[in-house]
Parts: sequence; structure tokens; C-alpha cells
Amino acid sequence: MKSTNLYKGSLVTIILKLLNENDKMYGYEITQKVKEITKNELQLTEGALYPALHKLEAQGMLHVEISKVGNRVRKYYRLTEDGTKETVAKLAELESYIRNMRALVNPKFREG
Repeated sequence: MKSTNLYKGSLVTIILKLLNENDKMYGYEITQKVKEITKNELQLTEGALYPALHKLEAQGMLHVEISKVGNRVRKYYRLTEDGTKETVAKLAELESYIRNMRALVNPKFREG
């Protein structure tokens, strides 16, 4: 994709959805999963990902587990109960947005 501007407003939803599907993940793992799913069309930068993860943690949406893997310390992120509820809300919001955009862009998707 030429521009990632369309994705910027969906970053939190992307993070929450991936954590919901995968139980727990660390930051680099999230970036790689996004690249894999989008066939390299979308690449999350650390500069975008980590502030979003820290904000979600501060809001009580994520629980952080610190684990030592070899010589590295790794932070695993997992949804809290509030995070799971927020995931449902964000996905519903995104589905509504997609439905509205589809109707605006393609007349055959407009309701009568």
C-alpha cells in the first residue's frame, strides 16, 4: 500500500484483535504478524507500536508479563478483561466504518 494513513486510526484495533487471537504476544511478534497477514502491505514501526502498547497498558487494557528468553528480556502483552471488552467494541466500530465506506464508495452496497 502506498500510504499507511488509512491504517493509523486502526492501530489500536489491530493490536487488540491480534492479542485476542493469539493470547499473548511481544512487540516484534506483533509487527511480524501484521506483515505476514497483510503480505508486507502494512508494516508497523516501533515508533507507532510501542506508544500504543504503553497507552493500552496504562488504560488497563493490557497486562504485561516480563520473561527472560536467553539473554534477552521480553515483554509479553496479554488482554485484560477490560481489553477483551474493548476489542469487541473496537471491532464493532470498525465493521460499521467499513460498511459505511463501502456504501459511500460503491452504490451497489447502499441500502434502499
